Amino acid sequence: MSTIVAGHFQLQSEAEQARRELERAGFPEDQISAFYLSQPGQHNLTSMGGDHMLSPGAKESPGGVVKGELAGGAVGVAIGAATAVVTGPAGPIIGGLVGAHVGSLYGLSKMKEAGEGERGGGVDNIVEPRQAGMLVAVALEQPDEEARALEVLRELGSHHIERAQGTIENGDWTDFDPNSLPALIH
Repeated sequence: MSTIVAGHFQLQSEAEQARRELERAGFPEDQISAFYLSQPGQHNLTSMGGDHMLSPGAKESPGGVVKGELAGGAVGVAIGAATAVVTGPAGPIIGGLVGAHVGSLYGLSKMKEAGEGERGGGVDNIVEPRQAGMLVAVALEQPDEEARALEVLRELGSHHIERAQGTIENGDWTDFDPNSLPALIH
C-alpha cells in the first residue's frame, strides 16, 4: 500500500495533460491512474445500481413512519369514536385511517436534516463526498515525492487535491472506494 495523491479535473483533456506532466516529473506511467468519477450515488456498487441499498439519510424513516401511523391511528380512532353519534359506525374506521396517514407524514418529517450527525456518532456526513469529474492519482514510492506531485497538480489547476492510502497497479487504482470521504490537501 502506498500514499496516493489525487487531483480532480473537470475535463478529460486536463486529466490527460496532468498524466503527461506527472510522467515528465519522473513518476512511472504504471503508477499513475486517471479515470472518470461518477456523481455520488451513481457508482453502481449494488445489485440494484447506486451506492447503497438504503439512502444514508433515510435509515430511520421506516421506524418513524410506523410510529407516526400508530400514534395518528390511535388518535383518529379516538376522535372517530367520540363522533360516532354523528358519523355512525364508520367514524372510528375513517378516523383511524386518516389519523394513520397524517401520522405517517409527521413521522417522515422527523428524518434528519442534511449535515446533522448520526445518533450516537460524530458528524461524518458533513464532509463533502467526491464530486463527479476526472480523477488523476499517482502512487508515491518515497515521502519526498509528494511535494513534486502536488506542485504538478496545482500548476495544472486541479480543483481538489486529496491524499489517500491504496494501490495503483498497471495504471489502475485497484482499491479505490468512491464512497470513502476524501482527505483534502488543497
